[in-house]
Amino acid sequence: MMRLSRDLAGPGLAPGGSIVAIGAFDGLHRGHRMLLAQVCERAQATGCLPAVVSFEPLPRAFFSPAPLPRLSGVRDKLEGLAAAGIAHTLLLRFNARLSAMSAEDFVQQVLVHRLAAREVWVGGDFRFGHARRGDVAMLERLGAQWGFATRVMPPVTMNGARISASRIRALLAAGECSGAAELLGHPFVITGRVGHGNRLGRALGFPTANIALGRRVSPVQGIFAVRVGLGQSPCSWPAVASLGVRPTVNQVARPLLEVHLFDFDGDLYGQRMAVEFVAKLRDEQRFDDLESLKAQMDVDARRAREILGMNPRLAEA
Repeated sequence: MMRLSRDLAGPGLAPGGSIVAIGAFDGLHRGHRMLLAQVCERAQATGCLPAVVSFEPLPRAFFSPAPLPRLSGVRDKLEGLAAAGIAHTLLLRFNARLSAMSAEDFVQQVLVHRLAAREVWVGGDFRFGHARRGDVAMLERLGAQWGFATRVMPPVTMNGARISASRIRALLAAGECSGAAELLGHPFVITGRVGHGNRLGRALGFPTANIALGRRVSPVQGIFAVRVGLGQSPCSWPAVASLGVRPTVNQVARPLLEVHLFDFDGDLYGQRMAVEFVAKLRDEQRFDDLESLKAQMDVDARRAREILGMNPRLAEA
């Protein structure tokens, strides 16, 4: 079981030394997973603890004037790190105090004191410390002073371009679910707990399970063919989903994920649900009346059934 720590200061977490990866790890894409595999391999070879230093909120989000779309929530990221074999994650609160910390102090307090780092693994464009003054060259110099080696993970490419979270976000924003899944190494998934809605979907013949995203900003919006997993079950139940602000009726301030599970009869309230995005059907749009909305929902359901390998005619039954 992976251990989690949040505090910048505190006792040492790895008395026997650690092999450390540093990064945002949003989405845990193929490049992240290759880096984590290297860390775990080196930890096993050296008898050290495989560890990660990450940040919440993400540094880019902290400094950005606009909300930053996320590929994964905090819980999803931590579960992914644990599944990759990481034994301890130091998930630092990125705030004004941390952003003001010098690169030298970050190395001494976090990497040396808290994690007793023997090797530190980063990407080639890694920057750290106040005003992003620290870089790989500085990390190498400080490592020589404090007794750890700096390892740089070469870029991981696919189809001639580097795999990155920003590239995946752009694909998802453009509705390219399959292209994003290829770079992620898994489909894009949003997880959350099913809450109560206003039952309008049920009145229109499409009862939905509603997941509020809270402060999380999704890189996708619109109508999608999806697959759903409940609890610990894999995402296998076919469904159609809407993620947006419901412009036709009861517009909401924050985007809401509404999922209609095909041929499902049961109570989903309070259950944890994972929604796997398979294909985008269309953008969200405003309709003049509920009849027009209902007609489009029928079309969306037929298309989703077809994409998911179901009989689209069943949507008319």
